Amino acid sequence: MARYQRRRKNPTPDVSGVLLVDKPVEWTSHDVVNMVRSRFRFNKVGHCGTLDPLATGLIVVVIGDATKLSNHLTADDKIYQTNLTFGKETSSYDAEGEVTRTAPYEHITEDALRECIASFQGDQMQIPPMVSAIKKDGKKLYELARKGIEIEREARPVKMNSLDISRIELPEVDFTLHCSKGTYVRVLCKDIGDKLDSAAFMSGLRRTQSGIFTLDKAHTVAELKEMERENVEPLILPLADVVAQLAELKQS
Repeated sequence: MARYQRRRKNPTPDVSGVLLVDKPVEWTSHDVVNMVRSRFRFNKVGHCGTLDPLATGLIVVVIGDATKLSNHLTADDKIYQTNLTFGKETSSYDAEGEVTRTAPYEHITEDALRECIASFQGDQMQIPPMVSAIKKDGKKLYELARKGIEIEREARPVKMNSLDISRIELPEVDFTLHCSKGTYVRVLCKDIGDKLDSAAFMSGLRRTQSGIFTLDKAHTVAELKEMERENVEPLILPLADVVAQLAELKQS
């Protein structure tokens, strides 16, 4: 009697590299990672730099052995298109939180606004918001905030390389921010409001660049949902190419 040998399914071959995704509003960075992992059956998937649910734009998704670069790529500078709205401050410093106070903004002149925003350029010490994933004694700050608990936070060093205003139509202001990792743009918006004797919150945020990666090379979630694995693999930047670009940048 012939021995029966069970046939094994061929394992999905490993792919290593970077996939650039344009995150839509209300999706979390984790949602993007889960979608890429489950839809295209990649074993290891991560991301480099969290975006809040209300923010949109570039998510650098690392796949396979590229996940080993996560810490390195997360440390890169970021560029954001930012919308700030004067007159209100919220509990989370963005449009998602509850309004905690209102303040006049009619006294703010264009010259004063430009001078104020320019003053934040360079090295700064920034106090993280309570609504954040930073941990204190093993608990995330936003978990404490949900319970109405507020604790003292230590200021952290950040750097604003440039802040370029593109629109002033009070109470709204649009500007492009080039900053270091760990910068909370919504804290910057709140601080601008305070410095101008008013109140302000971040009403919009879109990340357009993270290190060597730019939004114009990213693919939307809607596009990816229409693809199969064989369609998406050519869109993944090979790990060897990413390492070569990083090495070239370091030498320049």
